[in-house]
Amino acid sequence: MDVRPARRAADRRVAALLAVSLAFGVATLPGWAAAAPTVAHASAAPADPPGDPAGEPGDETPPVEPTATDPAPTEAPPTGPPPETATPAPTPTGPAATTPAGPVDPPPTSTAPATTTLPPATSAPPPRPSAPGPGGSAPSRLGVRVSTEDVTLTEAYWNAEDTTTTLRVTVTNTGEVAELIRLSYTLPAGLTDAGTPGCAAAGGGEYHCGGWPTAAGDRFSTLVRVRVDGAAWRRMPLSGAVRVSASAPGVAGSADDNEGFAVLFPPGPPVPGISLDAGGVAFDISGAASELGVRLGNTGKADAAGRIEVVLPAGVTVPTPPAGCAALDQARTRCDVGTVPAGGTVALRLPVSATAEAQRDAPLAGAVIGRVDPRSGQARQLQMSFRITAAAAMSTPIATPAPAGSQGVLAAAGAGPDPAGGLTSVQRTAVILIVVSVLLVVLALALATTALRRRLAGQARTARAPAPSD
Repeated sequence: MDVRPARRAADRRVAALLAVSLAFGVATLPGWAAAAPTVAHASAAPADPPGDPAGEPGDETPPVEPTATDPAPTEAPPTGPPPETATPAPTPTGPAATTPAGPVDPPPTSTAPATTTLPPATSAPPPRPSAPGPGGSAPSRLGVRVSTEDVTLTEAYWNAEDTTTTLRVTVTNTGEVAELIRLSYTLPAGLTDAGTPGCAAAGGGEYHCGGWPTAAGDRFSTLVRVRVDGAAWRRMPLSGAVRVSASAPGVAGSADDNEGFAVLFPPGPPVPGISLDAGGVAFDISGAASELGVRLGNTGKADAAGRIEVVLPAGVTVPTPPAGCAALDQARTRCDVGTVPAGGTVALRLPVSATAEAQRDAPLAGAVIGRVDPRSGQARQLQMSFRITAAAAMSTPIATPAPAGSQGVLAAAGAGPDPAGGLTSVQRTAVILIVVSVLLVVLALALATTALRRRLAGQARTARAPAPSD
């Protein structure tokens, strides 16, 4: 067989070219396919401070709010240890976290009088870092967290012209430096400050207090003295808000946090022949609609027609009233529950939804009005308030600064999608490189196939040639 050295060398070059092209394509395709990373942009929505919910107007004149005639207070209210968390574990396995150190100045020596009626203790939620205020620096430097309990009234409220109680506020320095924390709060109509030390009226139901110098990690509580007017129940539901602001020397900006509180009235005014009970409303982290359960009882001796009316704060509604219920307006829903037998009870469940802003303002308060109208005798009516909570109020969005890196890394990370729906520059470059690699592989395969065909054709012609004679 006549095989020339030149053709043998050309076949070796084509094979080598094919091997290099295949290796190049296999090595670079995975890298180019991942050359266009996606960047997740987190948006931080600052929590708006809750406003005064619209209460039901009554015939009585609301109490006169004190005017801000004195200069801003320079001293903070007295403080004490934070309330203990409700942990039912009988044998704790770690150090107790219910008695952290109080603020640096003033020392936690003064406490509220023992005669005041405190609301029931609740579990303090875990601290949440707060988003920086306007012009603030990195969120890890400054941080503050506030949590509140509700203003809960007992049955004794119905026998007094007004009632003085307390609102417990727990403050935590969640930053990394010593901070000066200032407190302010808003009371709804029918409630006034009963002389909280270190706080002064600012008008419009607003009260401002002095500041606490606190070290990083300090957690303490204070009691705000509140006077509830005897006719405030006519305006239920009632809610308020507490705000804290933290600043530190040498650190720009401030950190802020806020939380609402509910004013909870017992069923009343007391009247025989009727009972009323309403459970709370709780929204989970998804913000989906929840349910409100109400029980209306007829404790009289004659059957009576029953009616339940629900009053909700701003942003909270009944999206789809069940059968027998009708929306009077956005805040009020009335339900006819039919005949309530003597000594019997009827139950009603209403779906309740809330806007994202209303959930951030929680805890809030709603009101329920129950009425029974017997066939003989006078109609009887009770009303009470219930609590509205939301998991969204326990989490504050935090803006995370972009990580430092080289200009090339930052440019690639900052490249967002084309507003018109096309590809970014990084994605276009990756597509071009992938196309070029595929073309090189195809070209190498075509060259190898052509060379192989030529070689086979030459071998066939050589086989058909007659053997030379001797």
